[in-house]
Amino acid sequence: MPELPEAENIRRALQERLPGRRIVRVEVFTPAMRTPLTPLLKANLEGAEFIAVRRRGRYLAAEITGERAFLMHFGMSGVVRVEPASVPRRKHEHLFLHLDDGNVFRFECPRRFSLFELHPLPPGKKFPAALDKLGVEPLEKGFTATYMLERAAGKKVCVKVFLMDNAVVTGIGNIYATETFFSSGVDPRRPAGEITPPEWRRIVRNAKKILSRAVEAGGTTVSDFLTVDGSRGAFACELQVYGKAGTPCPRCGTVIESVTLGGRSSAFCPRCQK
Repeated sequence: MPELPEAENIRRALQERLPGRRIVRVEVFTPAMRTPLTPLLKANLEGAEFIAVRRRGRYLAAEITGERAFLMHFGMSGVVRVEPASVPRRKHEHLFLHLDDGNVFRFECPRRFSLFELHPLPPGKKFPAALDKLGVEPLEKGFTATYMLERAAGKKVCVKVFLMDNAVVTGIGNIYATETFFSSGVDPRRPAGEITPPEWRRIVRNAKKILSRAVEAGGTTVSDFLTVDGSRGAFACELQVYGKAGTPCPRCGTVIESVTLGGRSSAFCPRCQK
């Protein structure tokens, strides 16, 4: 599932292509992905102009005129493209927004687990109200060791599941949480409330470093993720432990183990991570 770095790369690509473009026609080929797409046909989108594309966690919000925004989440296999109308429709492309420059914004999702909805924007707000409950952005100043220590006080849930809770920190999923705990030398199975201030400082510092590097590398492709231009995220080449259970730890040579935490596989080094 695309995490923050993947969503940010998609945002940057769309921000280059969409602002200033007007929608001239809407085509829906599939009634629904995660939620219905057919309401878009009656939303009076013709003539609406794109203003800006923003990211909140793993969600994108593409603002258009009329104080509205398209809310997007890419599920397990969502791909967006901006291509000429002459390009034939692919089998799993479910939505076309025809633009005034002859290009088409296309939303593809083989598993149909993605989200594409039109939401009103509250006065003076940049994001729909549906995102109000998301936690702090990990690449912004609100994500600190102090904040995490306060939120984790008394929590018995394992620290990895806590870090991946979108109500606490938004956008960090399994890949980057796994890498963060390895870099920080912290066992992901430990209760969140038992993590010490120095450990939180390492976790926050490494999460920011890893996420920033992943954004620069175009994200991580481990299965279906593609960027807007069809390229694959290059950060997969830099992964230390994610997906490498049964292989030697790159630091100490101990065999990397894997456990299931919060329903997700979690690789870690039993020697390096305490």
